[in-house]
Amino acid sequence: MHDTFRALVVNKDDGGYRARVQAWSQDQLMEGDVLVRVAHSTVNYKDGLAVTGKGPIIRQFPMIPGIDLAGTVEESSSPGFAPGDKVVLNGYGVGERHQGGFAQYARIKSEWLIPLPKRLGTQQAMAIGTAGYTAMLCVMALEHNGVTPDKGSILVTGANGGVGSVAIALLSGLGYQVIASTGRVQESDYLQSLGAAEILDRSELSGPGKPLGKERWAGAVDCVGSQTLANVLAQTAYGGTVAACGLAQGMDLPATVAPFILRGVTLSGIDSVMAPKAKRIIAWDRLAREMDLARLADISSMIGLDEVPGAAEAILAGQIRGRVVVDVNA
Repeated sequence: MHDTFRALVVNKDDGGYRARVQAWSQDQLMEGDVLVRVAHSTVNYKDGLAVTGKGPIIRQFPMIPGIDLAGTVEESSSPGFAPGDKVVLNGYGVGERHQGGFAQYARIKSEWLIPLPKRLGTQQAMAIGTAGYTAMLCVMALEHNGVTPDKGSILVTGANGGVGSVAIALLSGLGYQVIASTGRVQESDYLQSLGAAEILDRSELSGPGKPLGKERWAGAVDCVGSQTLANVLAQTAYGGTVAACGLAQGMDLPATVAPFILRGVTLSGIDSVMAPKAKRIIAWDRLAREMDLARLADISSMIGLDEVPGAAEAILAGQIRGRVVVDVNA
C-alpha cells in the first residue's frame, strides 16, 4: 500500500464548508480491523447533503464522505476476512462519523462488512449501492406483510431516483404491476424500460389530499415522505403496506389515522443504516440473484473522484437519473 492516496475530504472551519480531493495518509485513517482497497463508491442523496453541507450529515471534521464502498481486503486482523476478499459496505455511520468510501483506501470495522456476492463485481455493487439495497429491503417488507403480485399494483414514488429506479426493476422482475410516480414525466420511456406499467405525475400526490381516497394500489415504496406519503397511505387498498424509506419532500407526515384503523394499512419504516447483518446478507444475496444486471447498466453512470462535488449538487437538485458510480481510482 502507498503511504498516501487520494481522498475527497470535507472540512468546516473559519474558511467555510468545502470539499476537495487531496492526499491522505493511512495514518489519518480511523480505527478498524480491516483495511480495504476501495474500487468503487457511489453518490446517494445523503452523500449529496454531506458533500455540499446542505444537511447536517457529517458529525466531525475533517471527514471523508461516502456511505457506500466496495473493494478488496488489503489487511485484516479479523478472522472473518482475509486479504483478497471482495467486500461491500453500506451505512453504519460511515461517511458521517467514520471515514467513508470517497477515497482509495478505508479502514473499517469488520462487523460493518459483508462478503460481496460472487455474481457481482465492485462496479455493479455500487450501481446498486445503498439505494438498491434499500429498495430490496422495501421489497422484503412488502413480501413479509403478504403483498404479493396478485394483490394489485405497487406504487413507487421518486421513481427516477436511485431507490425508485432499482425498486421498479426489482418489482417488475418479480411479477408486480408497477406504477411510477415522478416529477419528470419526460422520463417516461426510461421508467417503462425498467418495467413501469403506468406513469403518474407527482403533482397528483404532492398537494393536500383527503384523509381517505379511492383504493388505488396494494402497496407502495415511498422515497418522498411528507404530503406525498400521506396521500399514498390514503389511497392504499385494504390490508396493504407502504414501505417508507425517504424524505425528498420533507420529514413531516400530515396524515390521519384513517388508513390504519379503517383499512388496516401498514406503514413499514425502512432503515438501511443500522439494519442487522443477517438481513443485509439476505438482501444482497437476493440482489445478486434477482437484479437484471443489464438493466443495472442502463440505470447507472460512472464518474471520477474529482466529479463528486458536481454530482452532489446535481442529485440534490433532482437532476440525477438512476445511479452514479464513483471510480475512486479514476
